[in-house]
Amino acid sequence: MKPVMIAAGLLFTAGSLFAQDNLVNSLKNNQSTDSKNSFTFTPVINAEATSVKNQKSSGTCWSYSTNSFLESEMIRMGKKPVDLADIFTARNAYIEKGINYVRMHGALTLGDGGACHDVINMFALYGALPQDVYNGRDYGTPGNSSDVMNAKTKQILEDAVKAPNGTLDPTWKTRYIATIDSCLGAVPETFTFEGKSYTPKTFAKEVVGINPEDYVELSSFNTAPYYKKAVLMVPDNWSYDQVYNVQMDDITKTIDNALKKGYTVAWATDVSEKGFSWKNGVAYVPEKDFADMSADDRKTMFNGPKPEKEITVEMRQASFDNYETTDDHGMQITGIAKDQNGKEYYIVKNSWGATNDYKGYLYVTKNFVKYKTTAFLLNKKGLPSDIRKKLGV
Repeated sequence: MKPVMIAAGLLFTAGSLFAQDNLVNSLKNNQSTDSKNSFTFTPVINAEATSVKNQKSSGTCWSYSTNSFLESEMIRMGKKPVDLADIFTARNAYIEKGINYVRMHGALTLGDGGACHDVINMFALYGALPQDVYNGRDYGTPGNSSDVMNAKTKQILEDAVKAPNGTLDPTWKTRYIATIDSCLGAVPETFTFEGKSYTPKTFAKEVVGINPEDYVELSSFNTAPYYKKAVLMVPDNWSYDQVYNVQMDDITKTIDNALKKGYTVAWATDVSEKGFSWKNGVAYVPEKDFADMSADDRKTMFNGPKPEKEITVEMRQASFDNYETTDDHGMQITGIAKDQNGKEYYIVKNSWGATNDYKGYLYVTKNFVKYKTTAFLLNKKGLPSDIRKKLGV
């Protein structure tokens, strides 16, 4: 089992200012000194994406990655992309999460965490805002940490759940939303964008222009029937949303098909792995277990292409069931590249700033994606025709 300070508080659950920092710090030794000079990556498919952002210490990777995906959808549709307000999406999810927390008598995970589908769901419910209209008061910095807001909001929710005499305080929801807005900023009823007045709903419809019904979320588990919907069994699925359950090889088959058709993918995964190097911008599944590696093997793990383990359905499921795969990060898959040996990697956009060897991007092997994906979201038109038929979408 992964250390509790990492696994229980990672990005999708981040209930502390330092949860994001804990993850990044846990990866700081996952690097080799000559990695970038040891790889030659050649893009095969490279969909357009907006600039790399920095979620700071907030646990909002799910919002950053899926809003980035929506920005790429705007580009794909021929629209001028807008830097969407990631914290506006998060703010709305926190409201809905609090409502569910009270409905569930407190039996629900709180904190910053979320999932890809939350962005689509909040877009449908609340609309969208540009970043320069709603910046979340620099949420994730020491001056406006998740610790501060979560402590205040959790107390309101816990008081509501206690319900003295079995009667809920009718003001709890108003006080809860007001507390969130005191930390993240009040949402404007109307605002001006490029000379025209909008509400969040009209901005979503007229400027962003996506249809929430066009998007599907998938995962792969052998504990549920294939090509049917199943609840995504991760702590941060606070809405108990269902995903389409596909076979393991369908993960990369679907992502490949989407990218070839010009679609990008919002990707939820586990990155707290010895084979994941943020600094070097490379992720793979080493053929040899880290415990069995020599000192030299460990030192040169990311210096050039290395052999990988073959991933099986049983390995994937066991890793999930043993908490070795957790829903700890979200990123955007934007393309495919080949290394100097012709092996394909996914080009992945992160939200930790442009601070690594590839200025905020990574190259991730298909075996890593098969092994460590917890869920992924895409436009249903990016599905292979046979899988789309099996899913009935």
